[in-house]
Amino acid sequence: MEINSLISYLWRIVAILIAITVHEYAHGKMAEIEGDITPRLSGRLSLNPLAHIDPIGFIMFLLFRFGWAKPVPVNFNNLRRGEKSILLVSLAGPFANFILAFLVSIVWRINIPFPIGFIRFCIELALLNIFLGIFNLIPIPPLDGSHVLEVILPYKYRRYYQFLEIYGIFILIALILTNGLYIIISPILNVFLYLLGL
Repeated sequence: MEINSLISYLWRIVAILIAITVHEYAHGKMAEIEGDITPRLSGRLSLNPLAHIDPIGFIMFLLFRFGWAKPVPVNFNNLRRGEKSILLVSLAGPFANFILAFLVSIVWRINIPFPIGFIRFCIELALLNIFLGIFNLIPIPPLDGSHVLEVILPYKYRRYYQFLEIYGIFILIALILTNGLYIIISPILNVFLYLLGL
């Protein structure tokens, strides 16, 4: 492996660790704010990436730029504002990714001659955070978007939607294998790229 390729690969590892840590920490912190201390008790209210890595999901990230972290355990019964709290906890992870991406975009927006390698890393980090945020908002179990949709659905339809929890992972796999995931994400991703100045 060439030295430049090795450096890029190492930067990708760092970007992945930052993105999943910010995402899962945001879920845990919002859960604590809303009354559930389960994330803290389980050691997940941490900015240490090792607390959030799922080994298989991390390897998938490295090989295919698609993977997952260990979900932060949240006891929805402990949340003090019911469905409003569930909504906030579910949205906290994706929105933390979006916020980080926009903060990172300052690097190429301001007129400071940063090293080109650092700029490339920041672009990689921003893109990864945007992708992770959008992907997790897809309303298919077990993604964060499924909790959001379940909360806003009229009560009489929720039991039908909950039935999808059994098949959610298979639906996601089918979307990935058939390129359906790209079709869903790409229009939204293009909007974010425009907003980020990429």
